[in-house]
Amino acid sequence: MKLDPKTVADLALGFQPRSYLRVMRAAHMATPLGMGFGHTRFSSPDRTFQLLYIARDLATAIAETIVRDRFEGRMKRVLDQSEIEEWAVAEITATSPLTVLDLRTTGLLRLGVSTDAARAKKHRQGRQLSAAIHGAFAIDGLLYTSRLTSAECVAVYDRAIEGKLDASPSTNLVRHPDLIAALQSIGVSLQRGA
Repeated sequence: MKLDPKTVADLALGFQPRSYLRVMRAAHMATPLGMGFGHTRFSSPDRTFQLLYIARDLATAIAETIVRDRFEGRMKRVLDQSEIEEWAVAEITATSPLTVLDLRTTGLLRLGVSTDAARAKKHRQGRQLSAAIHGAFAIDGLLYTSRLTSAECVAVYDRAIEGKLDASPSTNLVRHPDLIAALQSIGVSLQRGA
């Protein structure tokens, strides 16, 4: 994928997320800034880099990580508490501005990239775009809107984590005071285990 350097420079901006949220498996709660290789929207197609995803609010972090598309076409939208107990949450704050590529509005159009890169269920085009950005430009991450909630999210490249991000200690998601309100805002209820 070829990208115009001038357009990339025009879309790059300093962005300093404060108290963004990361939802992760409880097994990883001791390392809230830890990463691995995955098959996510902007992950490396060839495992050359890793990403940390953060969301502006709890509802978006839950929608992007746990809920996704699982309730499409279903009237009953219920998560069992036992499943929520498998997840943790941490606040992530940038200690200085990150240089991010702004894909929230016209960024993809201006780059000549399909809007599927940031907005489709399938991740192939997003992964290709991310690899092209990571390999050729001094960009710390991608600023985009969740296709599920339209709230801001940031995918931060591994090269920008150390020294630029701080994390609060992780807590069990089931204990988060805003859990029920966040689930309700995305039309999901919590079923207490039997």
